[in-house]
This record gives sequence, structure tokens and C-alpha cells, in this order.
Amino acid sequence: MAWLTLAPRVAGREPRRMSPTGDFAPGLVYVFVVNLVISNMFNYCPSCASKKITFEEGKVFRCPECGFVYYHNIAAATGCIISTPENGGERLLFLVRGKEPAVGKLDLPGGFVDIGEGVFDGLCRELQEEIGWTPPEQPKMFASFSNVYEYKGIKYNTCDMYFSVSAPNLKIEDLHLEEAEVSSAILLKPEEIDFTQFAFPSTIKAVKEYLSKYC
Repeated sequence: MAWLTLAPRVAGREPRRMSPTGDFAPGLVYVFVVNLVISNMFNYCPSCASKKITFEEGKVFRCPECGFVYYHNIAAATGCIISTPENGGERLLFLVRGKEPAVGKLDLPGGFVDIGEGVFDGLCRELQEEIGWTPPEQPKMFASFSNVYEYKGIKYNTCDMYFSVSAPNLKIEDLHLEEAEVSSAILLKPEEIDFTQFAFPSTIKAVKEYLSKYC
């Protein structure tokens, strides 16, 4: 079957293609949609206002008039599985999101790494901001996945890094939830987890990865 090329070939990469029936090649829908949204961020060069600004390689804006270059690179984000050991197993802490995107869905405590922070600093800050809790030891990284985080019409490509830490005797009433971000928190046994209730695909991957390694 013939395929319709959707973008020029970039050195070392295959062009995005679509079949004559309108179906995208496997795995390319995600990339195409995200790049389509990002490419519409700038209609004019932010430096000289030229309309000749181009979007290349799925991440670079270039202006041939003034030489302006902007790389729309990924953002670093963290998530943490906090486990509470108990007789016969363990329970994992999940948060119910209190704002969009995916309000009301389950998520892990964590968030974006700020400018000037290392990944561990960013994670510990987010844990303190979101749930008012400081881990008793440094969390250990166990997985990383790509993700797309949409905020006010802009889709941000993220690299999500996931960590785990044990918190014996942790109780929900010990937490101080950030009301603007989190509506509630819940401790679940592995068999109680409903993956249809999660906010993001990367979080589902992380929890499943954790369960396969440690439970």
C-alpha cells in the first residue's frame, strides 16, 4: 500500500506518512498532533515580526530574516510512588487532581522541575508543596517515560521521571494537601488500583512498572 508523505525528510529520520485510507502509520499520530499544535505557536517572529518564521524538525522555530532561533524542548517532570508497608502487603499513595488537566483523576505527587533545580530538589519541593511531606530518605528513580501535558491550549512535551520511597506508618491525616492543586489523597492496595481512573498514560506506565518490579 502506498503512503502519503506529510512532512519533508529530515536527515536520519523517516518522514511522517499517512495511508490513502486516512490512517496514520502506527505510533505517529501522537507526534503529528503535538507537532501540529506547537508549529502554530508563532505566526510571526517574536524578534522582528517577520511572517517567514518556520518550524523545523518538530521542535525548532527559525527566522531567516533576523536569525532568531527558538528550541521548544521537553520539560522535566517528576512523580513519586510513596508506599506504606503493612502486614501482608503495602498501600500506595495517590492524589486526586483538583484542577485541569484531568481534574478528578488519579495522579502521583510530583510536578515540573523549576529553573535552577536538580531533579531530586524539584521532587522534594513538589512533595512539600503538594502534600506537606518530606521523604525520610532520598527517593530512588525506577522509570522514565515521555508525556504530553496540555495547559491553556499549549501542549508541552515532557520527560517524566518516576521515583519511589517507603514511608512506614504514613497516614492521610498526616498530610497537608495543597488545596489549589489536590482535592484529596487516597491509599490503595495494588489490587484496588483502577487504571481507568488515572490522569496520564505515563503515570499508568509508571505504576505498572513499579508493581511489576516491587510487588
